[in-house]
Formats: sequence, C-alpha cells, structure tokens
Amino acid sequence: MASIAETRSFFESFVLADVSQSRLEAVLASLDDPGRFSSAVVDATDRGKVVELARSVKADVIVNACDPRINESIFAAAFEAGCHYLDLAMNLSQPHPTNPYAEVGEPLGAGQLAADEAWREADLLALVGMGVEPGLSNIFARYAADHLFDTIDEIGVRDGSNLSIDGFDFAPTFSIWTTIEETLNPPLVWERGRGLFTTECFSEPEIFHFPAGIGAHECVNVEHEEVVLIPREIDCGRVTFKYGLGAEFVDWLKTFAYLGLDSKHKIRVGDVSVAPRDVLAAVLPNPAKLGHLMHGRTCAGTWVKGTHGGEPREVYLYHVADNETTMRQWGSQAVLWQTAVCPVVALELLATGAWQGAGVRGPDAFDAVPFLNLLGDYNTHHGMVEMGPGLWPSPRPTGQRGWDRPVRRAIVPGV
Repeated sequence: MASIAETRSFFESFVLADVSQSRLEAVLASLDDPGRFSSAVVDATDRGKVVELARSVKADVIVNACDPRINESIFAAAFEAGCHYLDLAMNLSQPHPTNPYAEVGEPLGAGQLAADEAWREADLLALVGMGVEPGLSNIFARYAADHLFDTIDEIGVRDGSNLSIDGFDFAPTFSIWTTIEETLNPPLVWERGRGLFTTECFSEPEIFHFPAGIGAHECVNVEHEEVVLIPREIDCGRVTFKYGLGAEFVDWLKTFAYLGLDSKHKIRVGDVSVAPRDVLAAVLPNPAKLGHLMHGRTCAGTWVKGTHGGEPREVYLYHVADNETTMRQWGSQAVLWQTAVCPVVALELLATGAWQGAGVRGPDAFDAVPFLNLLGDYNTHHGMVEMGPGLWPSPRPTGQRGWDRPVRRAIVPGV
C-alpha cells in the first residue's frame, strides 16, 4: 500500500504502524519518496495503544490491513478515536456449534454491521471489506446493477489464476491461515426469500472460463464477505462466491482437515501450547517472499446474470494482475499487489470527497464509476466480457458434489 500511495498526492501524511520495528524500517527503506511517511511501533491488539497513536498523529482514517483475527480492537479503536475506518476483510465468523454445514452461526462481520447505527450517529464511516475480494468485486456488482441490468437474477464473484511457484509442491499465494478459514468454514450462499444459508465445503463445483489467457478452472463455493454485503445494497435473486482452487489444492486442504492441522485451538505439545494452524503457517513459505518464483496471472471478478431491455444478459467484470508486471513495477507479487491497490484508490476517493458517507458500509454502497475511472489513473484497468451462446462461455456446473464426505476433524484435547 505504501509503495502505491507514494505515487499519489491526495494525502499529507501516512503513518505505517506495525508490531515489528524491522518490518517498518524495511518498508520505509524501499520507498522512492518516503518524505510523507513515518512509522510507529504498536501492538494492534491493544485498543488503547491504537487510540493513543491515532490521536497523537491526528489521523483522519485508520486503515486496517492486518489479519482479521484482530479486527475488533482496531475497529473499536477507530470509533473511540473519532476516525474513519477501512479494512480489507471483515470480522471472522463463528460457525454453528452443532450443525455448521446446514445452519448459519454468526456470519462474517456480524459485530461490525451491528454497529452501523452508532457509527452513523457519530458521523463516521467504517468502509469494510475494501480489498479486491471483497472490495473491487462489490464495486463491479454495484456498476452492473446501476448501468448494465434492469433485473438481476444472480451475482457470483469468481476468482481464478494460472499462477505457479517454482520449486514448491505446495505454497499458497496468500495467507494459509486466512485461506483455511475461508475454504474449510461452511460456505455461504444468499437467496431472496431464504436469506443466508450454508452448504458442505467445496459445493456446487462449476467450470468457469477466466479471461487474459488464464483459461477454464473448476470453481467451488467458499465463505466470503460479498455474500453478506451485496444483498444489503443490491436487489438480486442470489449471491455466491466461488474460488478456482484446483483439485490438487483442495486435496491438500482436505488432508489438513482430516489430520486436524486446520485447527486454531491450542493443544499441548511437550512443554508448550500451540495451535496446529499456526504451526502450518510457520512451516510454509511466506507468500510475500515468493514473487520472484511466481509466474502467471490472477483474476478477480464478478459474474452477473439477469435482464436488460427485456432480454437475457450475462456479463463478467474482472481485473487481472500479472505477476511479472507487479514484480517489475512494484516489487510485489500479483495477489498481494492486487489486494493493496484497491484500498489506496478508496482512500483517494474519500480524501477528495468523491465518496462520502457514514455508518458501517460495504464498497457496494458507493458509486462505482469514480472508483473504476480512478483505477485506470493508477495504470491498471478492469475489463468485461459478454457471456452466453456464441459469446464468452457461461459457467458450466459439473454436477458433482463438492466434498464426498462430511468434514470430520481430528478430535484434539484442550490446553
């Protein structure tokens, strides 16, 4: 985010805060023009310290680019400090305790959305889920609803890539902790008249054809914020989110679940207590350090199906990041760069007043046109394909079940 923001003039000062002094020093050293940037060591889990920092630097907005496990303290600190707030992922869900793959527990971002009235009364904006997915995907949905369709039957976010990593049989391109959370929690689907509901993992597999040479990939349902946010703002019949994970990656995830390595609950190992998922994250390579070994492109986009002018219409709006390009121009691998550019664009819109509001809102609550136009000014552009017979191929359900048996995690003792 810092390397992207330094090329823009919309802000006076940008304070980088982290628990690690060495990481802060590394980021500042990497900037071409660090004059408007400063740093502060802070533990983001300490609400009081975040409030103290925000007030000391007279912050207008706090950007939470941390792991969503610590959203609550930063979200609360922004409100207490009287700052606007922006995050890239919403509060984690709490699956139903006894029947998670058939009943909804506490959905993603429930606590944040419940605070909407308080933020409105304080005339503060909490812009939640403002990365690429969620984030740009929601903006695509808003644009389609406002400019491309009269009625919408379904909005489906579809994510796929042809990225490869030299020398690794298994190396996620994003945080494995978050990846496990999204893919092994009960997938969310929303339908008009039914509301939110859950399914078995990797459900409703389909073949989706991605543009920019990425090609056809099998996509499956996972848990994601768009399914919660989009129906709040856009009139449609159904909302889904599907990842193009690939059969091999899905097999790895199933293995983690069968062995209990996906668990975030600590177990006793000798003289220490440790969560298996934290061990897994520690032994896998850091995705931020793999850019020089990566090849290919990643695509984030939103598939919309409905009617326009009385005729059926189906489109896919998308954004592609090429790893060779992002490494050459920004020194960042494609998945991380694509996630980082979107909140910076949103910050510029808030700074200029092109986006205004109060309350706890998703990106789909705002006019999409200024964002998409400004994205082009950042020298990265979105695209769109018309889908259907004789056009770009529509999604094709495989007819297979997602997981051939229920998730049965290893039972582990408590600490």
